[in-house]
Amino acid sequence: MNKFLRGIIAVFLTCMSLQNTAAQNRETDFNFDWKFTLVKETKKPTKFPINDTNWTPVRLPHDWSIEASFDEKLDGATGYLPGGVGVYQKHFETPANPKNKSTYVLFDGVYNNATFWLNGKLLGENPYGYSPTYFDLTKALKTDGSKNILTVHVDHSRFVDSRWYTGSGIYRNVKLITVDKLHIPIWGSFVTTPNITKEEAQVNVQVKVVNQNRSKASFILSTKIENLAGEVVAEVTSNTKVNGGKESEFNQKLTIKNPKLWDIAKPNLYKAVTSIIKKGKVVDTYIATFGVRSLRHDKDQGFFLNGKSTFVKGVCIHHDGGLVGAAVPKGVWRRRLQLMRDAGVNAIRTSHNPFSAEFYDLCDEMGFLVQAEIFDEFDNPKDKRQNMHERHDDYVSRGYTEHFQKWAESDLKRSILRDRNHPSIFEWSIGNEIEWTYENYKHVSGLWDPGAGNYWNRIPNISAKEMQDRYKALPNRKHKLTETAKKLVKWTKEMDLSRPVTANLIIPVASLASGYAEALDIVGFSYQTNQYNWSKKNYPNMHFTGNENAGNWTEWNSIIEDPMVYSMYMWTGIDYLGEAHNKWPQKGWDGDILDFGGFKKTGFDHFKSIWVNKPHIALGTYKVKDSLVVDPLSGKVITTSKKILNWNNIRAQKSWNYKKGDMIIVEVPTNLHKAELLLNGKSLGWRSLSGSVDRILRWAVPFEEGILTARGGFDGDEKEVVLKTTTKPTSIKLTVDKTTLSADGYDVAHVIAQLVDESGNDVTTEEAKITFSVDGNIRQLGVDNGSNRSAQKYQSDTVITSNGHALLLLQSLKKSGKTTIKVNGKGLKGNTISIDVQ
Repeated sequence: MNKFLRGIIAVFLTCMSLQNTAAQNRETDFNFDWKFTLVKETKKPTKFPINDTNWTPVRLPHDWSIEASFDEKLDGATGYLPGGVGVYQKHFETPANPKNKSTYVLFDGVYNNATFWLNGKLLGENPYGYSPTYFDLTKALKTDGSKNILTVHVDHSRFVDSRWYTGSGIYRNVKLITVDKLHIPIWGSFVTTPNITKEEAQVNVQVKVVNQNRSKASFILSTKIENLAGEVVAEVTSNTKVNGGKESEFNQKLTIKNPKLWDIAKPNLYKAVTSIIKKGKVVDTYIATFGVRSLRHDKDQGFFLNGKSTFVKGVCIHHDGGLVGAAVPKGVWRRRLQLMRDAGVNAIRTSHNPFSAEFYDLCDEMGFLVQAEIFDEFDNPKDKRQNMHERHDDYVSRGYTEHFQKWAESDLKRSILRDRNHPSIFEWSIGNEIEWTYENYKHVSGLWDPGAGNYWNRIPNISAKEMQDRYKALPNRKHKLTETAKKLVKWTKEMDLSRPVTANLIIPVASLASGYAEALDIVGFSYQTNQYNWSKKNYPNMHFTGNENAGNWTEWNSIIEDPMVYSMYMWTGIDYLGEAHNKWPQKGWDGDILDFGGFKKTGFDHFKSIWVNKPHIALGTYKVKDSLVVDPLSGKVITTSKKILNWNNIRAQKSWNYKKGDMIIVEVPTNLHKAELLLNGKSLGWRSLSGSVDRILRWAVPFEEGILTARGGFDGDEKEVVLKTTTKPTSIKLTVDKTTLSADGYDVAHVIAQLVDESGNDVTTEEAKITFSVDGNIRQLGVDNGSNRSAQKYQSDTVITSNGHALLLLQSLKKSGKTTIKVNGKGLKGNTISIDVQ
């Protein structure tokens, strides 16, 4: 190897090393060593910083509401938990000389009405609790060697400002970002893949560069595409310049040979590593993770991912995670997403607001499609307790509508800037069921006319032309939904043209007549599936699909039979806190797949049977008095409603413990074409899917102790599932999803306690009060039994089980060592399990 070539390689390796170092030094974890206090006064202090000697040490993410006790005197709209006013402060050293470097603080989410100061200097505010925001700290940083104090005032005194649980505080991650005066700004790189073939993929990297120096800067802008193995698969460099005090945007094109596509089954990812090199030195590096994938929405044929027709098997979820409230560790989301994937879910609708950046990271990594929603309210408020239009005007229920006119554009654009590189996000949704809040809007449809009957899911009685005339005849009003929607769509497309824009329409026929639907690329229906054909006939140039659904078989079958309709988002995938006004002790909404503790519900098996292309059979039971579906002549179970799944399946139990002679409905969710039910080896007959309107087979069975068996399939490939009558619980079984945790302060372990009888069978019909004890350097996040009707405090060592089980959630500290977990209960044999933190 000649001297010249060795020199070139040395320079390349040096630049690569500097590139990685610059990227690592750019961001600092800013979640630890905060102080916090609750205050009674809603008025902001006038003097900062505040003496925090007696404040409580906390680490972020932090949700103070979830630390409180459930209280019937509070409001079920937000889960019977309080809001309030809290103040956070962090003391930190100046990370770099402000003359040479610029420093920013990035908040991924603070709920809500947050105001920020550094060393007493006002930085700004952010009312919306779901949008990310950042501030330039540079000019306010200390230069005398003393520590800086960052103060965050959070006013969630209007604690019923939502229709679901929001949480309170700095409930998402915070980062400190230090960069050269010549740098790529936060969210300053946008990667798209406009042209893809099997042989190559074109990658466009749109990069902004800020020059905060006075003089013009000349530099090399270098972008390398790396696969997950760290191998460089494409590279481009360009000589360029930016004038002093200015920001410029540059476009770089690269080609990846034989690209590995991001797909639901194989979510391959790449990194665009962009560096600014000045005088041979890497002064800044920005890394954008992306995926190579193509999206096509066809108004007649549905949705195509990478050229392949794809059904969107989706669920709507809210942003809380049970006992952790809104401050959800990444590991909690990973477990829940994996369980939903096991049920066949391949898509998430973020109801009804932007989620955390790391949630989208997980969806990228795990292969979920995401419909990213921005708002639940526009110009006019919804009633936080009763939905639809506002009927309460008390102080505590004032919400985001108070800020919408001033902040909507900024909140929307910041959210999209942060999230537009995520390959998982394939649609933007500007809003949810907004029509309720515009006066007289629903009457445009004719569905509310006197004598018209129930408006729900009904084909209109009047023509599209008459609806349009009714809309035009409405009196003049301050805010018009169509005009607002057009603005939101325009702002979205200013940020991103690579994805379509949708919204969830609760009165779609009226929105078609008004022009609201016309502003959208995809018209998303909220439940009104019977109106698809009417809408297509009257508006043939629009694309219709489902954005929110009840989750029953008939809805899914409409997708299979109608190529246009490609998506179903079931409401809802996981139990969530809130939307339980006057329902005490019920504290939240019943989902269909997972409960508050992440335990599987019987709906899990129904969705697995229709969404997973593998043989599946399961069992669930409930008393016949809870159902009205037994034919008095034949004795067979019949389904009289398309909503039967939502009425009964979510209440079914995986149990065969009743009183002798009780008539029990036995449900068998399956995708096998027929199945047989047996009790103690005696056949109770066969049922066929051809005779079931909701893909759930049912028997009416007089209870007797023993073994209930469901089986079916083909010779040599039969599937079987059993339920056994259990005796009294005698001991507690302990399991954990991870026996080794990283000592990073973030990793979590789910410890499950299950009551078992003397034969080792899970007991799901009797409960016990159990107590956990934990010995080791580890953080206890709380306990839960998963029940929607449990008002037990989450921050405890003791819990009464539900369905015989309970959850203890643990999180590592930045210390290694062995942790021992014990569980005990009166009259029960305890158990012990260990976790290594390393």
